[in-house]
Amino acid sequence: MAIPATQIRRGMVIVFEGQPCKVVEFRHHTPGNLRAMVQTKLRNVRTGASFEHRFRSADTVDKAQMEQHEMEYLYSDGSSHHFMNTENYEQTALSEEDLGEMAQWLSPGLRIQAEFYEGAPIGIEMPASLELTVTRTEPTIKSATVSNVNKPATLENGVTIQVPPFVNEGDRIRVDPSEARYIERAK
Repeated sequence: MAIPATQIRRGMVIVFEGQPCKVVEFRHHTPGNLRAMVQTKLRNVRTGASFEHRFRSADTVDKAQMEQHEMEYLYSDGSSHHFMNTENYEQTALSEEDLGEMAQWLSPGLRIQAEFYEGAPIGIEMPASLELTVTRTEPTIKSATVSNVNKPATLENGVTIQVPPFVNEGDRIRVDPSEARYIERAK
């Protein structure tokens, strides 16, 4: 499906010179007396190589035809992370490079959306929020009057994030895995 270059957005996967490339950054630039252009930073999904390319506003690009399947995380064996398709129960393994920083948020039974290009898995999309237990943090200081100072907290999966001072060990909290940030206490 061809789209104008001006509709390129961050996170989109396009076909560039026959290869699937993920748009890491983009900027629509219109200099005063020149033609408009779209400056992009692309990452080849298959090789992992990053490069920059400038598209003219009149150019068209092909949006990659992606398949999405709901997958359930099963386990990790050191070199890869194993997922099961919830529709047909097929198992798929993704490497640490495929997952990037999202690998630290995986826990058994977690359901994610996996993206496939031409039958091969290329990445995952985590839920918007995860509910986790705080396993280690500093105790709350009763006389503290400054409320905007956060403290580090280690979660049940080993990830350390910044939380407000009122969060204690054993509390269940919601976190945004894409930004590794505290959202709220779980209800």
